[in-house]
Amino acid sequence: MITLSTASFESKRTVGVFGSSGHTGRFVVTELLRRGFTPIAIGRNEASLAASGFSNAGVETRIATVEDPVSLDRALTGVSAVINCAGPFLDTAEPLVAAALRSGVHYLDVTAEQPSALATFERFAAPAHEAGVIIVPAMGFYGGFGDLLATAAMEDWSWADEIRIGIALDSWWPTQGTRLTGERNRARRLIIADGRLEPLANPAATASWNFPKPFGVQEVIELPFTETVLIGRHLRVSNLHSYLNLTPLRDIRDTSTPPPTPADDAGRSAQTFLMEVIVRQGTEVRRTVARGRDIYAFTAPLVVEAAQRILDGLVRERGVLAPGAIFDAPNFLRALAPQHLTFESGSSSSARKT
Repeated sequence: MITLSTASFESKRTVGVFGSSGHTGRFVVTELLRRGFTPIAIGRNEASLAASGFSNAGVETRIATVEDPVSLDRALTGVSAVINCAGPFLDTAEPLVAAALRSGVHYLDVTAEQPSALATFERFAAPAHEAGVIIVPAMGFYGGFGDLLATAAMEDWSWADEIRIGIALDSWWPTQGTRLTGERNRARRLIIADGRLEPLANPAATASWNFPKPFGVQEVIELPFTETVLIGRHLRVSNLHSYLNLTPLRDIRDTSTPPPTPADDAGRSAQTFLMEVIVRQGTEVRRTVARGRDIYAFTAPLVVEAAQRILDGLVRERGVLAPGAIFDAPNFLRALAPQHLTFESGSSSSARKT
């Protein structure tokens, strides 16, 4: 029988969180603690880390910046995986992935920035495979969540004519990181058309989407995030379109909209969300629907579930990988229910009009 030494076991349960003092990062640290992991809170600013209260909770803190590779290498000492919560990811992903490869550490991030996720796939696929490391970009609400729902909806289909993703939020109180990312990420968004990544039309298409309860009919605009990049890496689909309802866009475009504030004991805001994925093959249609609360707080169990499955040895592949390609999507989503979301799937002979 092979047994792990105490040091080896502890390392396997130790996860670095870069950007840990940010809004989403704090939720990730809390979720790691809840699951029995040992988080290392990594931040770029000593004052912010001190103000976070991590030390009072017994969480080790480390300072590192993306401009200083040596500091990143030090910060990743003794961890088995690092979760990057620090946007804009156009600035942080590449240096942190490089550090993870140098240290032989698995890497996950929660980017919604298409150029960042694309760059991670294009620059690091071969090095990550050679290093025996797993890199999962965009393992957040915008990105990995839609990819998992689409993969679950596909079931046993090997291809689809069309995937349509509809996201409905009752509000959007943006974090400072979201606002900074919006200012930094000005790249034209991409869709999948005729099986290829193509620029989103300008102006973007608008429509009405008949969401399940409680949202009902909503005006939406085509607004793809990193789910497009992920899905295009492993699902054969001719056309992929993602839509967001207009209510949260009005919030985020209003500079006076405040950041999220806690509305329960877990620190979640009162925001609610629904994501519906409709997959069509000819006249046959399959769909998945998921509902939950607070897109930032929800990202924490989503990315930590992924990290846990990787560290538990449930992923054999190595390289830069989409979550839908390496996880059992229905099983993964059910693992988050009912505490973090409700999830349902079904099929019909013809598409419901949206």
